Amino acid sequence: MAITAEQTLGFIHQFGDSIAAQKDYLTELDSKIGDGDHGINMNRGMKAVLAKLDGAAPQDISAIYKMVAMTLISTVGGASGPLYGTIFLQLGAATQGKSELSVEDWSTALTAAVHAVEARGKAVLQDKTMIDALEPAISALQEAVGDGDDLETALGRAEAAAEAGMKATIPLVARRGRASYLGERSAGHQDPGATSSWLLMGAAHRAFGDSQV
Repeated sequence: MAITAEQTLGFIHQFGDSIAAQKDYLTELDSKIGDGDHGINMNRGMKAVLAKLDGAAPQDISAIYKMVAMTLISTVGGASGPLYGTIFLQLGAATQGKSELSVEDWSTALTAAVHAVEARGKAVLQDKTMIDALEPAISALQEAVGDGDDLETALGRAEAAAEAGMKATIPLVARRGRASYLGERSAGHQDPGATSSWLLMGAAHRAFGDSQV
């Protein structure tokens, strides 16, 4: 199986729909340890993205990701815009010139995107950020590629790892971002950025794989 430009558009739509459906939940999570606007900001950004794609969607995988990046950077407030913008910008750079992607291509592109976010946000595992979902996801994806898994299986492993990483943020004390100001009081709450990152991995699984879960 290979990932096409059409499936890439489906991925963006799936992510936008997931954010819209979970907007209130993301905002509730963020109200506990952040500014209370993660769901609102991400939904505003993804609505702008989908409006652009519905108007005149690029037919090239790299161009799709770059359009998403620039739209999120210009419409999403706080740290989420630059961080998610970085993910999609790097996905665009890593897929330049490719008309379709293999599971190895997707793993390479996503890994580069996550590492770019780590560099930008200066966050590592257990800082209680989106990295706690994204780093396990790329590790699982890389392991799946090494095991010779097909795309569907690899995507499922990445989504499951992101979910586990997201849940693992609950007992952590935040060391980065707005939540870090709360110190010990940040423990006991799930990180909203890790949650939206899990939604991103779920969207990729549904759009690129055969699974409809």
